[in-house]
This record gives sequence, structure tokens and C-alpha cells, in this order.
Amino acid sequence: MASDPTTIRTQAALRSKRYALDDVMAAQEFFHSRGWTDGLPVVPPTPQAVEACLEWVLMPPEQLLGIEPVRQRPITAEKLAVNAVMAGCLPMHFPVVVTAFSAMLQEPFLLHGATASTGGCAILIVVNGPIRQELGMSGGFNALGPSDRATTVIGRAIRLILYNLLDARPGEVDRSTLGHPGKFSYCVAEDEEHSTWRPLAEERGIPPQASAVTVLAAGAPRQIMNEWTTQPEEILDTVVAEIRANMRHYSIWPGNYALVLPPQLRAHFERAGWSKAEVRRYVAQNARIRRSEWAECGKGSVVGERGEREYAAFTDENDVLVVAAGGPAGGFGAVIPPWYGNKSRAVTLAIGACVDCAS
Repeated sequence: MASDPTTIRTQAALRSKRYALDDVMAAQEFFHSRGWTDGLPVVPPTPQAVEACLEWVLMPPEQLLGIEPVRQRPITAEKLAVNAVMAGCLPMHFPVVVTAFSAMLQEPFLLHGATASTGGCAILIVVNGPIRQELGMSGGFNALGPSDRATTVIGRAIRLILYNLLDARPGEVDRSTLGHPGKFSYCVAEDEEHSTWRPLAEERGIPPQASAVTVLAAGAPRQIMNEWTTQPEEILDTVVAEIRANMRHYSIWPGNYALVLPPQLRAHFERAGWSKAEVRRYVAQNARIRRSEWAECGKGSVVGERGEREYAAFTDENDVLVVAAGGPAGGFGAVIPPWYGNKSRAVTLAIGACVDCAS
């Protein structure tokens, strides 16, 4: 049977170095010994598996996704595909990986800072649109944990790409003092089917029914609970208190905070007729502290004469990212804080969009 000439051309064009190993276990030891993994087992990136990812997105191996701006590292489709396969991605997952990393290469995201900082952030990925259902992504139970195959391996692929293309390993480029578990995988699909709210991507300018990803350099989730009220304002006062705590304990500077609200809490907002816009507005208006509050948590030496100066968590209400996700029961929610205030901004891109194409 004759081979497909397209496949032959793709195989010939792969430039990554190849290694012949005895078996899967030998492959694990080989990759671990070279620091090419996050400590977990990997899927050997065979040429056939890498080519399948590239063919799914119709990209030649050498296609340049972008150049990391500080170290001038070129990011090609082939290298993304190699690491996606290692993370456990199927070809159908690869468009999300490509789009997420393309978004991270955008200047407002500040990729080098986010991967090199002692602050230890991880890359939060929020997925919207029909692709969630196509990939079997769940925005329900355990939404911020290992809820399904696609969210887990897509989030992990981003981390392996940072490891192997940008040397963002602990003690090398990655200078995190502590880090957090989101560095293994930090991906969530918005639960659009069980919400009356507009999806996050649509609110950020993506056309309705288009699939998209939003990336945010983010700290670990800070879980909140309020089961003792049905009033939207009181629920959001709990959210605001957590944001204010982050401003006191971590960083006073404004930025993109993500609010993850599960169905039990959303039901109270929906009954009261509150949209995401009302949620954003209330939170942005109330999430603020005076610098003097730093004196209450051991930071009095930096209060100085600015104790009465007020600091807001957001420069604009649209900086609040509201995500509908989580299991159906429990008055829980999560506040996900930004890594470095306004220095790094959330970026949203449609899946399949050409970032550098002329309009």
C-alpha cells in the first residue's frame, strides 16, 4: 500500500533529534535523567504521534508560533507538538495548546517574568466555546483539579513546553520560592451549559459560539465559602474579603483576579437578575484597602506617610474575570489572584485565529 505523500513530507521535515530506546520504561528513565519532565511519567513522543498533532492543526513542523522576547527562543509547531504528546495530549487537544501558548507570547502577558519570578505563579487556562464539548472537558465537579483528561493534559503540556523550550525548570529560569500545585496543570473549562451568564471569552471580545482560551499568570486558588445568605451583595462581600486579604498578605497592586463561581452561588445571582457585569462592578467598587492595613499583618515598616492612601484591586471593572465552574452543591467559590498586578495581563485568543495575520 502506497504511503500518503503528505505524511512523507511531514516525516522528512521533522527536525527534532531522535533517540532509539528499548521500551517505555527505558524512555521514562531517559527523559527523567535529562530533566525533560515535571517528575511524572511521559508519553514517548514518537514521530507518528507528533505528526498527528501537526496534521490536526494543519501546521508544518517549522511553522513559527512566535519568539520568546527576552531570550529570543523561537517557538515552532513541532516543538509544541513534541511536548504536547509527552504530556498525554491527543491530536484533538493540540489546537488548545497552540492557542494558549500563542496567547502567552503576546506582550501584555509578560511571559519571561511569569516563568522566572520568585513569586511562583502558574499559567491558568480558561477554555470557552464548543471545543469544550468536543474534547469532553468538564466544568463541573473538581473543576480546578483533575476533572477530566483534556483539561489535565492541556495544562500539563504548557508546563512541559516551558520546561523544555524556555528552560523554566526549578533552579534554572524558574526561580520560584514555593510555587504551587497549579504548576503541574492549571486548566478549567467554563460550565456554559449550566449558566445563564455570557462566557468569559465572549465578554472579552470573542464572537459568540467561537472557541477560545484565556491565559492568566496566577497564584493558587483561594477557596471561599458562604452558605448563610442568598443576597448577591453578601456573597460578594465574602469574595471581596478574600481579595482584600490577598492585597494585605501578598500584593497591594491591581490586576486581573479570576472569580470561579459554582452553581449553588450562581443560582442566587441568577434569581436576583445579576449578570457577570453586576458581579464585576460590585467587586471592583469594593475590593480596596488602605495602606495602613499593612501594619496589621507585619508590614508596618512600608506604610510610611501613605497610611491613608487607598489602593483598589482593579483599575477597571473589566479586569475582573468571572468564570462559571464547579460542582452543583456547596456554597463554595474561589478567588484566583494575579501574579504581578498590572505588569502581566490576561490574554484571550480565539482557537484557530492567526495572531500575526494582516487584517
